[in-house]
Amino acid sequence: MRRRSGQLKLSLPQVPTHGGARTGAGRPHISDRRPPVPHRRRTEHVRRFPVHVTFRGVAGLPSFRNMRVFDAILPAIRRASNGRFSVVAFSVQTDHLHAVVEADDERALRAGARGLAIRIALAVNRILARRGPVWSDRYHVRALRTPAETRRALLYVIQNWKKHFRGSVGIDGRSSGPWFDGWASPPPRPSKPIPISTPRTWLAATGWRERGGGPLRTGEGPAVVPTRR
Repeated sequence: MRRRSGQLKLSLPQVPTHGGARTGAGRPHISDRRPPVPHRRRTEHVRRFPVHVTFRGVAGLPSFRNMRVFDAILPAIRRASNGRFSVVAFSVQTDHLHAVVEADDERALRAGARGLAIRIALAVNRILARRGPVWSDRYHVRALRTPAETRRALLYVIQNWKKHFRGSVGIDGRSSGPWFDGWASPPPRPSKPIPISTPRTWLAATGWRERGGGPLRTGEGPAVVPTRR
């Protein structure tokens, strides 16, 4: 007598394990009131143009302006400069950092900015005895192409505290301002080692003073800087 053969039924899970929408799938959500920096191709860097770079921290970290944290960040900024990339101005704010940098070419700019971000992140994590990311998104860059644009960016970066702390007067001690040589009335130099490099581009060295509006004044505040690259 022939035995009947039949197809076995498989018990499949009701919720798919591959494909489709899943909890936690996709790009991690960035809990910040600012939109993330678009992941589009940046324009090629030109050596004669300084660049305004901005790094934004993740939520929940202590203020970068905390003295212990700032003192750890300062040497990290100083060591980030090399023969092909240099930081010529910066300011450290509560949850972000601004810098004006110079680079020989696009490769030097990318490597230098990445190295600056890594050095600061390592310094912050070390002083806070923590692990994990420090920056919330890719850094933002903006090329400075004219003397007036360069002056506005230098003022915006160095005096950025006036944007965030109303009533601030003088020069921000959490910036490169105390070492900056472009003030109309230069303050006494700090005893700490200089954390910035001497500018090599004409725009960042003399162009902004000669044709951009003259030396910076401590009473000036930062204007809004456009987001164009």
